[in-house]
Amino acid sequence: MDLSQVQNYAIQARLASTVGAETFDRLFAGVHFDAAEPPLLYVYVRDDDIAEEVADEHAYSILLIASSILKRRINTVVVLPSIFIDD
Repeated sequence: MDLSQVQNYAIQARLASTVGAETFDRLFAGVHFDAAEPPLLYVYVRDDDIAEEVADEHAYSILLIASSILKRRINTVVVLPSIFIDD
């Protein structure tokens, strides 16, 4: 299931208000969210280092925010560098 642009922006906005502008700009500039199967949410960020930091420090917040916005349970957040996005 692809997320709509509105859903992507809603997750980004709530995440920005949670982590603050400076952290959001550093870690989440250009972020893209995508749901494959209902319990999974993929998060694509700029590079490997950022992916590791986001997974370690922000995955749980992303899980809660996405579950709330999408109105369905997200069990797993997978953070990948954006090179894995299929164009």
